[in-house]
Amino acid sequence: KTVNEIFASNVFNDSVMLERLPKDTYKALKSAIKEGTGIDSSIADTVASAMKDWAIEKGATHYTHWFQPLTGITAEKHDSFISPTEDGGIIMEFSGKELIKGEPDASSFPSGGLRATFEARGYTAWDPSSYAFVKDDTLCIPTAFCSYCGEALDQKTPLLRSMDAINKQALRIAKIFGLENVKRVNTTVGPEQEYFLVDKKMYDKRPDLIYCGRTLIGAMPPKGQEMDDHYFGVLKPRVAAFMRDLDNELWKLGVLAKTEHNEVAPAQHELAPIFTTTNIAADHNQLTMEMMKKTALRHGLVCLLHEKPFDGVNGSGKHNNWSLSTDTGLNFLSPGKNPGENLLFMLTLAAVIRAVDEQDFELAGARVEGEGVERTAVTRRVNRTGHGDIDALRIKGVERRKLLNAQRQQMRPLVVTEQLTHRFKLAQEQLHRIDTDDQMRACADHAPHVI
Repeated sequence: KTVNEIFASNVFNDSVMLERLPKDTYKALKSAIKEGTGIDSSIADTVASAMKDWAIEKGATHYTHWFQPLTGITAEKHDSFISPTEDGGIIMEFSGKELIKGEPDASSFPSGGLRATFEARGYTAWDPSSYAFVKDDTLCIPTAFCSYCGEALDQKTPLLRSMDAINKQALRIAKIFGLENVKRVNTTVGPEQEYFLVDKKMYDKRPDLIYCGRTLIGAMPPKGQEMDDHYFGVLKPRVAAFMRDLDNELWKLGVLAKTEHNEVAPAQHELAPIFTTTNIAADHNQLTMEMMKKTALRHGLVCLLHEKPFDGVNGSGKHNNWSLSTDTGLNFLSPGKNPGENLLFMLTLAAVIRAVDEQDFELAGARVEGEGVERTAVTRRVNRTGHGDIDALRIKGVERRKLLNAQRQQMRPLVVTEQLTHRFKLAQEQLHRIDTDDQMRACADHAPHVI
């Protein structure tokens, strides 16, 4: 089969919905997803029936609400489609209620101290913005996981809430810049997944790798990464076969696997997808890591995803190429030919830098590969390949503060509120959509607070 035939063949995506759903149902579903409104029960029943029929044709016998508790991995509770009949037989059923909401036991999932163990109720809620898919003969429905009172018990719920919060504030900026046709601003991410491959027979001889995912003892090899000859080197046949197999598995699930190569350390490699909306990218990254482990075993290998499995050589990072994009295709973090004169870019970059500094959190969570200082920095490097990004790396304690202070001095023209406010006021004079003095004063009042 060709790549076009393979890609998203196990995904209940737009093309499948257009083919299987009534037009009115499809339009209502897409409108609800776009506007973030609730889905009527009759619409849910129709979608569930079509989804079930499609999944059964793909060989599925069960469905699961696929969610991401605070364990670092995904979770699944499988239920079959069967329902008993009066004559002792069965029929295959799947209702809109079962699609929209589930109630797995939540007593044994970590909650960050939000509640006691006996408070067992947890609810999964369908995330229709992330497509359902078939994996291992099971229909997997991406869902959020929360408590009865709405506390987030997973990674997806706060992510979706943060995306809505950013959208709300970014729309204010879009309006100030006269972008009246923008209805939504999405965050996008392209996560680069680094990993190690080791021979299964060698892995089985190392209890530390088996139990910890990293080595605890051992001697340095005669040759490490000193020659820098592994980075982008020719792929070994065994590794190349693994990568081809992995691509096929990911393409079936609609993951936009794009770039793969040898990384710096011996036996270290990387896979990078094309960026997409953040919650979909997060779901795809979970699938990527799962498929990496499964595919490696078929090739007599073990995939190590620990951030530092071996001492003395580079660790594995997960660089997040993050940006803000409107529903009209405008990228807030695209610098253009003259970044210093691009007020939207300058304002957005300054706002992100200030937020990272003031909130004092570690952006993206990617690790520096290599020995020495682990560092977190919002660098001045801006990707000019069409997807503006902020490269975020991690550091510890004092080194983090020193580096941020040094960068703040270097980037002072970007973060001085008065200078940006002055440029902002000049830009306002050119906005033909703002035609009254009152409106201009209102925008000027907002300028210092947007940053």
